[in-house]
This record gives sequence, structure tokens and C-alpha cells, in this order.
Amino acid sequence: MVRKVIAKQRTIGKVEQPAYSRTIAKEEIILELNNVEVVYDKYILVLKGLSMSIRKGSITALLGPNGAGKSTTLKAISGLLKLERGEVTRGYIKFNGENIENKDPLTIVRKGIVHVLENRHVFEELTVKENLIAASYLSPTGEVDFDYIYNYFPQLKLRENVRAGYLSGGEQQMLAIARALVAKPKLLLLDEPSLGLAPKIVDELYSIIKRINEEEKITILLVEQNAAVAFEIADYGYIMENGRIVLDGDVKELRENEDVKEFYMGIKGSSRKNFRLAKYYKRKKRWY
Repeated sequence: MVRKVIAKQRTIGKVEQPAYSRTIAKEEIILELNNVEVVYDKYILVLKGLSMSIRKGSITALLGPNGAGKSTTLKAISGLLKLERGEVTRGYIKFNGENIENKDPLTIVRKGIVHVLENRHVFEELTVKENLIAASYLSPTGEVDFDYIYNYFPQLKLRENVRAGYLSGGEQQMLAIARALVAKPKLLLLDEPSLGLAPKIVDELYSIIKRINEEEKITILLVEQNAAVAFEIADYGYIMENGRIVLDGDVKELRENEDVKEFYMGIKGSSRKNFRLAKYYKRKKRWY
């Protein structure tokens, strides 16, 4: 069932587990965020009591408009907040039952969480092969299993001696994900992998991501603005606005939700009569 989440007053000394987090059996949860608040520079509140649970082996989509707090959520999980003068000031983040909030990024990577940032971060002066070798210090064996990587990204094998700066946008995104796979992650955080790519390349990339999930049993938390694309491969979805989860549910149910179709998939709902009413909906869709 799709659930709209209503914020509750803070209770000092007590953190109440949200209803949607209780729908997954405890042993099936690989990642849990409970009542998480994130502050930048000690004053700027970005995440405002965010809670979500990620099932082992699933692909979960985190959707929302620009500025909703999606990237901040991933950085809170991966520890990159500390590099941007941010911190988790309330709530907790657990990975396989262990608290990881505010730990340093290397410690979190060693535990099995790898974060692929948006905008295709690769070493442009290094070749494809050198980029993969550079990621080998995160590998459990200290080496790169090139056969494993090129099985999913055969295009990179053809371009392995080409500098990353000369790759196409799609190839750079493939390389960024391939570098993450070198670490053999248990949880892969993908931030806007489709950003700036042609539709054909996006389809190819998402097909590869789905294969990785199914064949390697790697859990994936996917941040996207393009709901239609994310829903093609995701099992479950959360929608963020203004630092909070406002809607969550199975992808099949979210696809049929009129609000989701109109505001996140660009499909005009039959109940909406004009733009003024749509703007009113946006104003009233807030936490109490």
C-alpha cells in the first residue's frame, strides 16, 4: 500500500519507528535510517527526521525534486557529509545492524557501502584501465578482477587504453560504476546515473544496473529525478520533499498513484483541472 507520511511532534528521549519501516522483517533489512536529521555548518538543517528501510538484494528508488535532500541522504550514509562540514545530529543510520552515522568514508567503504557520485567522477588524465587499478586499494584482494568488470561493461574493455577524459558521457558513467564494483560492495549508492545521458544510453545503463543487482545480489539505493526510468528497475520507492519522506510504496502502486503520475512522471491526472489547482496541491502537500 502506498503511504503518505505525516510528521509527528518530537518526543524527547524516544524515537518512534515509522510504520513503513516496520513492514520489512528485521533480518531482511540491510540499511535503516531512523529519524535522521542532517545539519551543515551547524546551522543549516537539510534532512528533517528522515526514516527509511532498504531490503537486502533490492533496488530502491529515492525520488524527488532538486533540493529535496536526496544527495545529502546518500552522503549521510557514505560518510561524505564530513567532507562538506555536515553531520548527522539526530537519529541513527544502521548498516547490517551496526550504527554508521558520522563515521569516516573509508571505514564505511570497508564495511561494504560504495557511493557513486553524480556527474561521473573519474580521473580524466588516466586511462580506463588505470582508473580501475586506482580503485584497487578498495578491493578485498587488493587487485582488479578485469574479467568481472568487463563482463558487465564490455565497452570499457574496448576503450581500456583511452584516457577517461576522451570517453563519452555514457562511457564515463559506466567507468564510475565499474570503479565502484572493484570494491565488491554489498550496498551500492547511485546518485543520478542517468543525468545528461541520451535515452538510448540510459536504457543500456539501467539494464546493466539491473543485471548487477540480479546476478551479484548487490543491494542498490538509486537516486533519480526521472521516476519513469527508475521505476523500470526498482522494487520499492520513496519520494522526498523538503528533507522528508512524503510518500513511499511498491513501485507498482506508485506507478498508479495520481499524484506521482502527475508530478513525477509528467502524466496529467484526470482530476487536475488547471495549473492553479496543481500549485495548490504542491502548497498543501506538507508535513503537519
